[in-house]
Amino acid sequence: MKSDDLGAYNIEDLRQMAKKRLPRCIFEYVDGGAEDGIALQHNREVYRSLKIKNRVLKDISKRSTAIEIFGRKIAMPYAISPTASAGLMSDGGEIGLAKAAARMGIPCTAATSALTPMEEIYEAAGGNLWFQLYMWVDMKQRMAFVERVKAVGYKTLLVTVDGSVGANREHNLRNGYSLPLRYTPKLIAQILARPGWCLRVLAPQYIKRGPFRKANYPKEWGNKLTDAQNDHELTKPDTQCWDDIKRIRDMWPGYMLVKGLQSLEDAVIAADYGLDGVVLSNHGGRYLDSAPAPLQLVPEVRRAVGDRLKIIIDSGARRGSDLVKALAVGADMVMSGRPTLYGSAAAGEAGAYRALEIFQTEMDRIMGMLGLNSVAEISPHIFWNPPDWVPKHRPALTAVIGQASGVRRP
Repeated sequence: MKSDDLGAYNIEDLRQMAKKRLPRCIFEYVDGGAEDGIALQHNREVYRSLKIKNRVLKDISKRSTAIEIFGRKIAMPYAISPTASAGLMSDGGEIGLAKAAARMGIPCTAATSALTPMEEIYEAAGGNLWFQLYMWVDMKQRMAFVERVKAVGYKTLLVTVDGSVGANREHNLRNGYSLPLRYTPKLIAQILARPGWCLRVLAPQYIKRGPFRKANYPKEWGNKLTDAQNDHELTKPDTQCWDDIKRIRDMWPGYMLVKGLQSLEDAVIAADYGLDGVVLSNHGGRYLDSAPAPLQLVPEVRRAVGDRLKIIIDSGARRGSDLVKALAVGADMVMSGRPTLYGSAAAGEAGAYRALEIFQTEMDRIMGMLGLNSVAEISPHIFWNPPDWVPKHRPALTAVIGQASGVRRP
C-alpha cells in the first residue's frame, strides 16, 4: 500500500484508524496518559494556544525544511521517539518505523524495550538510527549493554532518565493491560474483538518469532512479556544518578543525550557533564500528570544553557506548525512517538511514512505562509500576541526582518 492511498490527511486520521484496528487495551496503552490526563491534554493546548502571523509578497520558491544536527543533514527538524510498543502495532513494527524514517531522511530511535533485536533493526533499516538506553540496575550488565550498542554501529545514544518510580496509568488497570502480560478473560475478549489484528500481528509473531519478547533484554531476566518481572526494578532503578551518566559518557564515543528532563537545573547539569543534547519531555503525559508542557520549558532552558547543547523537545507535536512553533521558542528539534505508532497500526511501514509525510508537507506549507525559506529564519517574530513565557526577540531578529523585507531602515 502506498502512503498516499490511506485516506489519512492528518495525524488524527491515523489515530482513528489505529483505534479501529488495535485491541482496546493496546490502543489505550499507546494513546493514554497518567491519572487524569492533565499533562497529556496540556501538551496539545500549549501548542494550540500560540498564534502565528502570515507574511505576503515574499519569494518563497527556495524554501526547505532541512537542517543539520549531530553531523547529519536531515529532511526536517523531527525524529521518531523511542517506543517499546511498535511491535504490537504491526508485524515487525520497529523495522517498519526505522525504514519509514530512513526513507524520509530523519532519525529514528530504537528502544531498549523493543520487541525486535537492535541488531536486526540496524541491519534491516539502516538510515540515521539512534538508540535509547535505560540504565539497568546491574552495573556490569549495563556497561556490557552499552558496548553492545556501540558494536552494532549506533552513533547517537539517548538515555531515558525519567520514570524511575513508575506511573499511575489507571486506564491500564481498567482494561487489564499490564506488564508482565496476563491473558485474563477481559484481555482475551478485547483481543478477540479485533480478529484483523490477530491475523496481521499476533499470528505472524507466533509463527516467525514465538511469544512477544523484549528482544534486547538478557535472557536470564526472562524477556517474554508474560514473564514475571518488574521493569522498574530492573531497568529504571530509583538509585540512578548523575554519576551513572558520567560513567556512560566516559565510555560512549558518539553523541549522547538524556531524555526526560523538565527543569533548567537538570539541563545545566547535563551541559556540565559534557552531553551533546537534552530531550525536554514529560513522556507524552505518561508519568507526572501535573507536568508542564515541554514547549513551555524551552525558553528558560535556552537562557540557562545557551548554545552549550542541543535542545530537543518531545511530547505533544501533531502538526507541522508545531515543529515551527517549537523552533521559534528556541528548540533545535522535535521528537514524538505516538504519530508514527498510529501510522504503523493503520498500515505498517506505509502508515508510519504517511505520518512523517504529513509533518513534512505541513511544515513546508506553514513556512511558505510565514514567508520563510529556511529553518534558520524561524524565530519569535512569527507569533501574534505571544504569552509572557515566549521569548520576545533574538539578537539577529531586526536584521532578519530587514533583510527579508528588502526595506532599509533609518
